[in-house]
Amino acid sequence: MRSAKEQYIKGKEYYDKLAIKQKETVNFYSALRLITVIAGLGFAIFFYTDNDYDLMAVVLIAATVMFTILAHYHSKVIQKRKYAAILCEINEKALKRVENQWKDFADKGEEFKDENHNYTGDLDIFGKASLFQWINCAYTYIGRDKLRKTLEEPKFTVEEIYKRQEAIKELASNLGWKHRFMAEGIMVSSKAKNPEDLFKWGNEKEDFYCSYWLRMLIQIPVITAIAVIILFFATSLISYKVVLGALAVEGFLLIPGGKKRMEILGTVYDYKENIKAYDKMLQLIEKKQFHCEVLNDLKGKLYTSENHSASKQIGKLSNLASYISDRSNLAHFVFNLLFLLDYQYMFALEKWKKSYGHYLNQWIEAIGEMEALSSLSVISYEHPEWVMPKVVEEGQVFKAKHMGHPLLSENRVCNDLSIAKDKNILLITGSNMSGKSTLLRTSGINLVLAYTGAPVCAVSFSCSIMNIFTCMRVSDNLEKNISSFYAEILRIKGLVQEVNSGPVFFLLDEIFKGTNSRDRHMGAKLLINQFCDKEVLGLVSTHDLELGDLEKTNKKIRNYHFREFYNDNKIYFDYKLRTGVSDTQNAMYLMKMAGIEMDLD
Repeated sequence: MRSAKEQYIKGKEYYDKLAIKQKETVNFYSALRLITVIAGLGFAIFFYTDNDYDLMAVVLIAATVMFTILAHYHSKVIQKRKYAAILCEINEKALKRVENQWKDFADKGEEFKDENHNYTGDLDIFGKASLFQWINCAYTYIGRDKLRKTLEEPKFTVEEIYKRQEAIKELASNLGWKHRFMAEGIMVSSKAKNPEDLFKWGNEKEDFYCSYWLRMLIQIPVITAIAVIILFFATSLISYKVVLGALAVEGFLLIPGGKKRMEILGTVYDYKENIKAYDKMLQLIEKKQFHCEVLNDLKGKLYTSENHSASKQIGKLSNLASYISDRSNLAHFVFNLLFLLDYQYMFALEKWKKSYGHYLNQWIEAIGEMEALSSLSVISYEHPEWVMPKVVEEGQVFKAKHMGHPLLSENRVCNDLSIAKDKNILLITGSNMSGKSTLLRTSGINLVLAYTGAPVCAVSFSCSIMNIFTCMRVSDNLEKNISSFYAEILRIKGLVQEVNSGPVFFLLDEIFKGTNSRDRHMGAKLLINQFCDKEVLGLVSTHDLELGDLEKTNKKIRNYHFREFYNDNKIYFDYKLRTGVSDTQNAMYLMKMAGIEMDLD
């Protein structure tokens, strides 16, 4: 079986060759279209100069038909070439991800960053070098938002997590289908819009345009105007004033409610490309045979109570949207005046909406959920050696063997970690840069992945359901006139409130670092002892070695540490977690490296 890297290389090469081949076909059709135009005009001019007008007409008609057919196939080949190029890019991007070059990916989810969130800022869930940047394969607006919500609020039950694990594993094993699904989203990613206005349109009923009698009555002036125009050109029975009068009546009919119609039709037109993408993505879901419950449930949401498929109905809406042309051009004005197109479009849209408008949200949400699951399946496919976590329903536990940080690669060092109710708080000491903060983030981000149903970077991993809360990256806020210490106090206050409302997994990095050593030591001691009797599991990193004495008086606290090594006045770290309190310090050596003169002997 090929590795992920080998599969991506093969896919990239295949679609690269296909795109080149299709480019040649595109050029071939372009040449044929040009030849058709030149030949058609040439023969038409020849027959015209020869006064053979019948043959001239035949040539022009034949050339026009031929040009139209060639244009149709030319357009199809252009789309196929674009599709092949996108699939090539998908494999190329995946290859970069496998080779740890993903930190250059454009979509970092920067707009999702929230400094007030319980953990996303400290655990690098969004932003530069984040979990989102690493795995995101969602390109529709709703897909990216679904992935965001999944990562920042993975509120799933134990049963749901296990079902999601099966879905993620199944999607990981269907690479070709997943890439085609992604490609349809990428086709319109630059025009991806928030579907909120579309959902709103789908649920709003315009009863005026649902009237059968109005639909019948509005056809009378249209038929009359067309008949008058035909008679005007075919006979001398009709004056041009009659034609103008018929058109004036139609123009008058377009005035009442015109602004409202323009808004509604404009909304559908604005979503034209998005609707087309939804159609293709829904088709792919409906045609795919899934095995697990979660994916089949998603597929089941794509059918109405009358068993009408979402793709077929969205396809109809897509066709209607394509008919609604740009309302600013002259052609629209002419045809709208003659056929009262605004009314015809409104009748058709209201008829569609009456039957399927309330399904729009459900159908598009299903697309977003599939994109979010597909993004998480990237981890399973590219890291088959990682483990699906075991999630327990009762008690509180966090137990991992050979656990590493999923966003690191060649620099990853793995450790074993076990936290349970009888030893629910681990105190992590160690010198600067020894690995304390990384251990905390490693624990937190793997727990987030576990709750989403994704694999975790470990050989084995067990956990219970807890609310994650961190206090690690705290800084001052000049705009709000808040110091870093006060910002930390506010963060701790939020943690205390969270602890009092349910089971919590917390991570505290260098607790109370913004105050003097005496107050820092006392505050940390009181807070840690307070948490020991709560429904919490947590890790606290500190430079305050005296806090290690807490283990002697409180059996629920256990000490761990990282250490450094020295060789030729250079500092080395192995980033391995050890029991007990740290017995080494490196601050003085770092100061010396900075140029501060001191005697360290």
